[in-house]
Formats: sequence, structure tokens, C-alpha cells
Amino acid sequence: MLKPEDFYQALRDAEVAPIEGLVKKALAEGHPAADILNLGLIGGMSIIGKEFKARDLWVPDVLLAARNMKQGVEILRPLFSREGQKSKGRIILGTVKGDIHDIGKNLVSIMMSGSGFEVIDLGIDIPLEKFLAAIEEHKPQVLGLSALLTTTMLEMKKVIEAVRKSPLSEKPYVIVGGAPVTEAFAREIGADGYGADAVAAVEIASKLLESRA
Repeated sequence: MLKPEDFYQALRDAEVAPIEGLVKKALAEGHPAADILNLGLIGGMSIIGKEFKARDLWVPDVLLAARNMKQGVEILRPLFSREGQKSKGRIILGTVKGDIHDIGKNLVSIMMSGSGFEVIDLGIDIPLEKFLAAIEEHKPQVLGLSALLTTTMLEMKKVIEAVRKSPLSEKPYVIVGGAPVTEAFAREIGADGYGADAVAAVEIASKLLESRA
């Protein structure tokens, strides 16, 4: 029986050995990689996400857990293709032009990857032309925009407008997030979704793709 609480404790550990040991133990017991990912790693990370929302944990705690989760996912990754695990979808992430902050975006990247998405992370200070070129090349179902500065928030609106006006045959859903971003602002600039944190971003992206299926 996979218990999210056990994985939660291992994700909180300062060393990666506990989470690696727990994942390997679960595999040895015959649990499918998908169950270990969803019930164990994501289940444990969801507890951390709730505690972070409640301000019982802080950013350094979440970063530590994200690092440990990434190690667990790396053990499982080679097994997904063998088990026929399909990608949930492709998502492009990037911090908008003028902003060089990436802690939140990196958390989203790890959580999206761990949740079964194919992630293309463009990095920081990304101009709208680079976003458009990446969309044309990779044809993602979702585009995730991040900003930590109030001065760069309006750059999100420019990217969204450019995506909507582009001649692309299939335009991706656009979700936004970052410390100064609110749900009201996301609606105002025409975003399809808003993630208050990495856990919420995964949930929003999943719901958007389910609605398109």
C-alpha cells in the first residue's frame, strides 16, 4: 500500500537517500511506476502544497521537496515508456521579458514534469518573439508565463495578445503565475488560467486539457 504520508516525510528530508530508497522499495514490491508517481510522489507533494498554501511551510521547504521529487521521478522515468505511460501534454514555460526570477517557474517545471507533462523550459527574460517561435516549433497544448515583478506583469498581456493574433492553427491555452499575479489580473489580460502556486498550476493545466479532450 502506497501512502502519500510516507513520501511526504521523505520529500521533507534534507537528504535525497530516503526518497530514492522509498521509490526503489516500492518498485521492488511490484508497484507500477505510474502508481508510485501519482499516489506516492505527487500525493506527498500535494500535502506539501497544502501546507505551503496554509503558510505552514516556506519556499526553502518546497524547493527541498521539489529537489527530492525530481530525484524520485528520474528513477521512474525510464520505466514509463516500458509501461506505455503517455504524456499528458506538452507545455512551454518561461519567465517574461525583463524578469530574471525563476524559482517559481522551476517549481512549476518540476511539478509538471513529475505529473506527466512534457516540459519545454525556455528560461528567463524571454521576449514574445521567442515564445511565438517556440510555440510554432513545439506545438504545445499549454503555455505557462511567469513574472515576479509588477513592472513585467504587463508583458504577459503582450504575449497573450500576440499568441491570440498569431496565424497558428492550434493555439495553446495560456496560464500565468507569479507572486504579484492574481486571478483577477489573469482574467483581465485574457489568460485561460491562473496558478497561485506550482500545485495549482498543474491542476489548472490538467483541467484545461481535460476540457479539450
